[in-house]
Amino acid sequence: MATARISLALTALVALVGCQTEPRGGRPRPVVNVVAPTKAEAWMAIASAADVQRLNNVTGAWAAGLKDARDANFVTAIREEGTLLKTDAGLPRPAPTPGSYNCRLVRLGKTGKGTPALERFKPFFCYVQVEGDLLTIVKQTGSTRPAGRLWEDNDERRLIFLGSLALGDEEQPIAYGENPKRDMAGIFERIAPFRWRLVIPWPQDGAKLNVFELTPVAAQPQPE
Repeated sequence: MATARISLALTALVALVGCQTEPRGGRPRPVVNVVAPTKAEAWMAIASAADVQRLNNVTGAWAAGLKDARDANFVTAIREEGTLLKTDAGLPRPAPTPGSYNCRLVRLGKTGKGTPALERFKPFFCYVQVEGDLLTIVKQTGSTRPAGRLWEDNDERRLIFLGSLALGDEEQPIAYGENPKRDMAGIFERIAPFRWRLVIPWPQDGAKLNVFELTPVAAQPQPE
């Protein structure tokens, strides 16, 4: 009899357990792996579709610009520029050191009928500074002054430049995206020790490629 009572008790206990409801909230949900956005997704979320397309076709801009220059007998000028005008010259660790830079512009590709296929402009000063978590570049002199931020990219040999053009006596450049006609998008690379370049493919001035060279000013101003 004792054995029978124990068996009945166990049977009742099992039945009771089986009838219990699930905890409030239902069954635990499976853990979903959250994938962090890539570095490229950060700048692509800000860049316009037109600028993303320009940057994606930088190889075509190099090819078209250099072809125009060679066809116009600028072969010697291209050779004189050395690494600056070599397509795949980007090196690791592209971030520049904040400070003053000597900058100059080389423009490739015809901008219109009768215009040269390669133009080299006089040097000017520009400045690299830290703004929050990003580096910024500002052209300090001239009637047209590019300025913008540098964003990290999935390709660790380059940074992405998104900026705008300040005109005339404007004290501050407008924000990227505020006036699409002034927007600038480019690729920033280190091409040698203490030498960088900013490549603007398919710029809105009509050229095929604008290449800015940056080299540090020898005597940097000391902080007060």
